[in-house]
Amino acid sequence: MIYLDVTIMGQPYRLACKEGEQATLRDAVRYLDGKMTALRDSGKVKGNDRIAVMAALSVAAEFLSVKSPQGPLSDMTMLEVKQKLEAMHKVLDHTLAPQENLS
Repeated sequence: MIYLDVTIMGQPYRLACKEGEQATLRDAVRYLDGKMTALRDSGKVKGNDRIAVMAALSVAAEFLSVKSPQGPLSDMTMLEVKQKLEAMHKVLDHTLAPQENLS
């Protein structure tokens, strides 16, 4: 592990990351700093903790709305894929439960 010194919304942080992943981490820091700074500067959200939560929710919503560029799931968002997997797990759990009782 290596350490990077970064700044998010004016606050210094020392973050650990794997060798070779520094550029990706710096990109993530820049992206998050932009989200948080925009929220702060809008004046609509007060307090660093609330700004951090709102930025995290914004990033999570973006992530869950992303679609795969190709493949069998390309017409689904990440949220839809997650929901489909959860439904499949429930079906499997329901189907396999009687077999587990036979053991």
